[in-house]
This record gives sequence, C-alpha cells and structure tokens, in this order.
Amino acid sequence: MSELERQAGPADTSGAASAAAEAVGVTGPRASVTARAERAVADEDLRALADRVRDESGDSATYRRLIATEDHEELADVLVAPQHPLWAREIAAFRLGCAGDRRAFEALVLLLNHRDPERCVSASHALVRLADPRTPRAAAALATNVLRTAYALHAVRLLARLRAPESVPALIATLERLLAPDETHWRVALACVEGLGRLGDRRALTLLRAARAHPRLSGAASEALSRLA
Repeated sequence: MSELERQAGPADTSGAASAAAEAVGVTGPRASVTARAERAVADEDLRALADRVRDESGDSATYRRLIATEDHEELADVLVAPQHPLWAREIAAFRLGCAGDRRAFEALVLLLNHRDPERCVSASHALVRLADPRTPRAAAALATNVLRTAYALHAVRLLARLRAPESVPALIATLERLLAPDETHWRVALACVEGLGRLGDRRALTLLRAARAHPRLSGAASEALSRLA
C-alpha cells in the first residue's frame, strides 16, 4: 500500500523547505515555500509526486516554478487556464488541496477518477487533507457509477477513510453489483469488502457473508465479519 493511502492526518512540517529543494533539485530562494505548502512538501509522497511529474514535464521551468511558488493565486490560475498540461494541473491541485484551499476541489475529484492510478492516489491524499464537505458525495458518485467501475478503486478507498454518512451506503451498493459471477472488477469489490470491515457497520453483514463465497474476496470478507461480530 502506498504511503499516501496510509496517511490521513496532517504532515509533519519540519524540514519542509529543504524537502522542497530535494524534490525538485533546487536550493536557495527558488526553494522557498509558504507555511501551508510546507505541510505538504515535508511529506514523502509529495516528493514522489514531484519526481514522477518532473519526468513528465521534462524538468521544465514551469514545473520548477509550480513546485516552489509561494503564490496560491498562481496555482489556482493553473486550474482554470486552458493551456496548461495535466501534470501542471495535478501539481497545482495537490498543493492547493493539501493547503486547504477549496479551489482545488473540482480538479482533485477529476483526478480521483483518472485512468492513471498514481494520479488517483495523490488526489485522494489531497482530498482528505482538504476536508471539503462535498468530498463524500463526490466519492460516492464516482464509486457507484456503473460506467466508471474500472476507475472506482480509489474512490472506494477514500470513502472508507472519510467515514462519512455516504460511505457505507455507497460501498454496499457498489459491492452488491460486483458480486455477480462474471464480474471482472474484483479489486474494486475487494476494496469495498475491506472498507466495510474497516467501517464496522452492521448493515453490511448480509453482503459480507455473501462475499465469502467468492475466492478472491473470501479472506477479506471473513476478516471484515470478525470486526462486525
């Protein structure tokens, strides 16, 4: 499991500026960041994001500026200007989301449902930190969308982390349709089973018992049921 998926709380802020420099290979004034950005830059997973996007961006000047900028308005402008590539939008959304700026919400929700799993993971991490009240409804809509089941894994995992009123009903609805014998999205079903066990809601008992009949879900379903006992 990615470190992003294990961390739901605030990042340690110590050494943030030096972490920014390490992430993008810059030092001095160019590595200066705001206090809000420091909370995310100290995080190991932002460094991983920076390394991944650096390759995609060709280590461009724009990339370096977006990683190091102190200006949240500049980051927010990236999300609305049409000419920016996806990697730039991802940096801007991640940094704003981790800083608690709700202008990142729509971009992060789109990234949560992206075909690239790494982008989904970073979006989920930022959405947890953003703590926008719209997030549970958005994650539930993505998880239960029949046409987007192939990309629902991280929305399902996010619902379990959020522990919102929408979480259990959405996970039950998603798992229920994924227990069909010919269903191919077993990883999403497994995430539903694990999430329902983690949430510990007895509304899931009947469905989890049914999940035990599926070889790929049996172990996780039995563990989830033990938590509900």
